[in-house]
Amino acid sequence: MRIGQGIDAHAYRCGGTLVLGGVTIPHERSLEAHSDGDVVLHALCDALLGAAGLGDIGHYFPPEDPAFENIDSRVLLRTVVEQVDGRRLRIANADVTIIAQAPRLAPYIEAMRSNIGTDLQIEPARVNIKATTTEHMGFTGRGEGVAAFAVVLLDEPVH
Repeated sequence: MRIGQGIDAHAYRCGGTLVLGGVTIPHERSLEAHSDGDVVLHALCDALLGAAGLGDIGHYFPPEDPAFENIDSRVLLRTVVEQVDGRRLRIANADVTIIAQAPRLAPYIEAMRSNIGTDLQIEPARVNIKATTTEHMGFTGRGEGVAAFAVVLLDEPVH
């Protein structure tokens, strides 16, 4: 078994589209980023890459590369899954915590689980997503942005 963790955070900006876990969430702000700013999927990418011993998301998708400007992070996640598959590793499960004071995310959790399960090629029951606040402490608590933490478990083939 291999375990990996990933963390991502982005600041809010006025306007745009807020996307978390591949789900568009109605909100007056979006996340400042080179891509679509989906911190959930970025954290998952880093967790998968870490567990597979393949570096980090910036190595594969550098923020200065115009090819990734405004890209759908689900495309990035599926590319990372291909890298993991290429190592003959199987994704056992994923667990994600989203930290945001607002908006309320509970209504969107099941759709996120479905998207992520599809992209990881596992049943949604193997994907867990939790949303929490920091009780108005820190940058997420002040409503300045969103953070996500992800942990994945990979199975290694028996030789």
